[in-house]
Amino acid sequence: MALTPKKQRQLPGGILLLILCLLSVVILSVWANEGTAGPLHQVKSGVETVVTPLRVAGSVVAAPLNAANNLSENVTTDSKTAEELRRQNEELQSQLIRMEEYRQENERLSKLLELKEAYNLESVGARVITTSTDSWNRVITINKGSIAGLSVGMPVMSANGLIGQIESVNPYSSVVRLIVDEESGVAAFLQSSRAEGVLSGSVDGILHLNFISLDVSVEPGDAVITSGAGGIYPKGIPLGEVITVETSPSDVYQRITVRPVTRVSAFEEVLVLVGSEAEIVASGTSAGGSGSGGTGASGSGSEEAASTSEEEQASGAAGADE
Repeated sequence: MALTPKKQRQLPGGILLLILCLLSVVILSVWANEGTAGPLHQVKSGVETVVTPLRVAGSVVAAPLNAANNLSENVTTDSKTAEELRRQNEELQSQLIRMEEYRQENERLSKLLELKEAYNLESVGARVITTSTDSWNRVITINKGSIAGLSVGMPVMSANGLIGQIESVNPYSSVVRLIVDEESGVAAFLQSSRAEGVLSGSVDGILHLNFISLDVSVEPGDAVITSGAGGIYPKGIPLGEVITVETSPSDVYQRITVRPVTRVSAFEEVLVLVGSEAEIVASGTSAGGSGSGGTGASGSGSEEAASTSEEEQASGAAGADE
């Protein structure tokens, strides 16, 4: 007959938990009442004596790891901070550029407004949308056309002075031939001596003041302005200043080069004078043949326009029409 092993009796979980709780209460009571020389305190001191070197060694081993972890967190934080600062700096730079652009635009428009009020003529403001890069055909295109009341022949000014005349018009844009174009000619005179001549453009973008006699005193830096002859441009608009003056014994006239008041690349906003010819004459100009004052006059037409006789002015007008 086989013997069956007896099953060991196990205490129920509730009884075991109760025993442990009572044991804990007893130990706490003994700990509280025995003083520092009691057995439990002595056991604690012994355990601390054994464990303390291990804790110190663990701290020494863990210190480099903690330092590396802190460094990694700092690097990550610094990288994020640097990226945020870089982004803010880019935004501030962009805002600064926009504010500077607004300031410059406001300054240019204020000068145009002052110019409009100075001549007291009806005018239309426009923006330059394209600039010709061809030195043989110096023109710009503006964003106003016949819908805005513009027509062929109207003078166009920058904030500094005269820049050209409308050559062709579309409903929403116009082409302006600049005074520095070789086909342009403007009746002008020297501000200091009031000697009249014709200002012509050239391929190199330099202006030439023609038909100034040898007995007229001309110095570099002298201002050249519109004379108003022909009724195309108001009188007294700045055109440029004298750069060089050359003469030779065989010359009939002085050879004078003039720097324009404004560079082509500086044109952004312009003012188109849309007043009638009668209004321009009333503002201080004298009536005459259109060939003497308008752009697009030929060389012979410009020379005839510079003379004072009515017959030569008529010839100049015919030359301009050609």
